[in-house]
Amino acid sequence: MTSAAPRLLGAADVRRLADRLDLRPTKQRGQNFVIDGNTVRRIVRESGVTGDDVVVEVGPGLGSLTLALLEVARRVVAIEVDDKLASLLVETVDERAPDQAARPGAFELVHADALRVAEVPGPPPTALVANLPYNISVPVLLHLLALLPSLERGLVMVQAEVADRLAARPGSKTYGVPSVKAAWYADVRRAGAIGRSVFWPAPNVDSGLVAWTHRPPPATTASRTEVFAVVDAAFAHRRKALRGALRSIAEPEAIDRALTGAGVDPLARGESLDVGQFAAIAAGLR
Repeated sequence: MTSAAPRLLGAADVRRLADRLDLRPTKQRGQNFVIDGNTVRRIVRESGVTGDDVVVEVGPGLGSLTLALLEVARRVVAIEVDDKLASLLVETVDERAPDQAARPGAFELVHADALRVAEVPGPPPTALVANLPYNISVPVLLHLLALLPSLERGLVMVQAEVADRLAARPGSKTYGVPSVKAAWYADVRRAGAIGRSVFWPAPNVDSGLVAWTHRPPPATTASRTEVFAVVDAAFAHRRKALRGALRSIAEPEAIDRALTGAGVDPLARGESLDVGQFAAIAAGLR
């Protein structure tokens, strides 16, 4: 017997649940709830999640995307920091996705701050799909990519400007620290735009989808921490050439040797280098 599909949340459902909690969405936590079923179905479809996947979702809110993920994934682990939202989410899943909720291990709530999560319970997650809180989207994404090496793919919704930065390539105006650090873990690409009208309350910014697939980091003798220190220094003063920008972490002679060994022009700027070149510089500075 096939399972009945979850009943997704519409605009009236979202407002009803918010009223029940006496919830006033806050900018501090980047709370904008998706009220359109077609949008969450699109996110799940674009993510490539299948029935074999164990999905991590961050900031499930009232459960709009959670319900759509439960229709497809083998297991969904939702990480929610807000006390009110966490208190209602399990009940919403039980009520609107009863067949999926009854399946052993299909859903688990982790009531915690995603930036401080040290592990995710159950089988190793294979996908990250989330409408990330916009004010902490990059730190959360990078933390989970570092924490969960089992992740094979993902799709996150973030502020459009942040989506551009994460997916930027060397030499572009939006290329920077988030671009390089995300590239350490994965091949990242822009996966579309999301209109403001699908949220409640409607945000004051446009939203974008970012998709990624895991790949091994560049081969290097330097650690990730060492490589990221070079990246941070290179972009701390975007107008400075690398020879000058890296003086905050190394002596001039060591910098010249590292740049020469990596085949990088000392007068180049960080925005022109890919993650492999940053890794080579970090290895030379060791």
